[in-house]
Amino acid sequence: MTDLLPLSLRVEGRRVLVVGGGAVASRSVPGLLAAGADVLVVAPEPSPPLVALADAGSVRLERRPFVAADLDEVWLAVTATGVAAVDAAVSAEAERRRVWCVDRGDAARASAWTPGVARVDDVTVAVSAGRDPRRAGRLRDGVAAALQSGDLPLRRARPRAAGRVALVGGGPADPGLLTARGRRLLAEADVVVTDRLGPRGVLAELDEEVLVVDVGKTPGNHPVPQEKINDLLVEHGLAGRLVVRLKGGDPYVFGRGGEELAACRAAGLDVEVVPGVTSAVSVPAAVGIPVTHRGVSRGFTVLTGHEDLVATPSALAGVPVEAHTVVLLMGVSALATSAAALVASGRPPSTPVAVVEDGYGPRQRATFGTLADVAGRAEAAGVRPPAVVVVGDVVTLAPGWPAAATDGTGAGAGPPRHRTTAYPA
Repeated sequence: MTDLLPLSLRVEGRRVLVVGGGAVASRSVPGLLAAGADVLVVAPEPSPPLVALADAGSVRLERRPFVAADLDEVWLAVTATGVAAVDAAVSAEAERRRVWCVDRGDAARASAWTPGVARVDDVTVAVSAGRDPRRAGRLRDGVAAALQSGDLPLRRARPRAAGRVALVGGGPADPGLLTARGRRLLAEADVVVTDRLGPRGVLAELDEEVLVVDVGKTPGNHPVPQEKINDLLVEHGLAGRLVVRLKGGDPYVFGRGGEELAACRAAGLDVEVVPGVTSAVSVPAAVGIPVTHRGVSRGFTVLTGHEDLVATPSALAGVPVEAHTVVLLMGVSALATSAAALVASGRPPSTPVAVVEDGYGPRQRATFGTLADVAGRAEAAGVRPPAVVVVGDVVTLAPGWPAAATDGTGAGAGPPRHRTTAYPA
C-alpha cells in the first residue's frame, strides 16, 4: 500500500459528516467526538445509540437521505450506509468537492482510511494492514500492550513542558511483580531514585541516558537522609524531568511515600502514586503462608519491627489475639523483644512464627519457631535483613512447617520461587 500517506488530522471544531445510521456508522462517531469534531449525522433511520447522542446534544442528526449540500463546509466525510449506490454517490460528490472521504463500503474507492489506533497517555500509534481491519486490530492491540508494559522506548527526546514525579511501588525483589504502570513510567523516566529492596533488575533495562540515583538504606546505615531524598525529587522535578521514585513494596506501607508526596506537592509538582505489592503479604506468600485463611485467621495487622513493642505497648492495643495474624516488617533486630511483647499482650508462647528472609530474592528461606523460641532459632540460623516476621496459626499452613516442628532446627530453604511453589489445597 505505497499509495497511502499516513497523517494525523486535527478535526477539533471542524465539521465531519457521517452518512448512515447503522452499526458501522455508530462505531465511527465516538472516535470523532473524542477528537473534538463537530459531527453531523445524516440517516433516514438512525440507530438508538446515534439517537441518544443527538438527544444529549453531542451530534447533530438529520433524519433523511443524503443530499450533496450536506458536504458544504465539511472537512471530512464518512459514508457507511450499507447501500452501495448511496456510498458511491457520497464518495463521488466528496471527490468532486475535494473533501476527504472514508468509504466503509469500498476501501478502494475511499480517499481516506481510518487505521486501528492505540492510545497510551500522550502516545498515539495508528496501524493499517492492507485493507484487513481485523489484522490491523490485532496489531493495534499488540502495540497497545507493549506500550502499557513499557516494552517500547517511551522516553522523550525533547524537553518536557513541566516536570513530574511518580512514586512507584516496586514490590519485592522480583521484577515480575512490578505493575505494568510502574514499568511504563520507568520506560519514560529521565531520573530514577531507587531503594535497596526494590526490583533492581529492571534498572538494567533503562535507557543509558537515564540518571539512576541510589539512596538505598541498610540497617543502621542511612547514607541519604529522607530530607535529602525529598530534595532530590523536587530538584529534578523542577528541572522539567520525569522522576520515578522506585521503592520496594508499596510507597504507603512503611515506605515514607506520604512524606515524599507532601514535599513534591509543596514545591508545586505534579505527583503520581503507583501502588506496589507490599512485602507484608507477598513475602509470606512466597513460602506458602497466607496472611488470612478461612477458619484460621479472619484478619491481619502490619506493624514495623523497628519500634520496641515492649516500650510502646499501645502499638498492640486493639490488635485481636484470636484468629488474627500479625506481620512485622523490619523486625529482625528487635525480634526477641517483639516476641516478648506479643506474649505479654495475650498470645500463647506456643504461637507459631515464621521469619522469611529475602522474599523472592536469591537467598530466600524461612525460619520457623514459636514466640517462645523463634529469636533463638533465628540467631542460630544466622537470619539477617531483609526479612518479614509472620505470627499466627497461618504459619502452620506453610509447606516447611511440619519439618520445622519435628527436626529441632526450625530452619529450612523453603519452597521454590513463586512460579513453581506448590501451595496447600
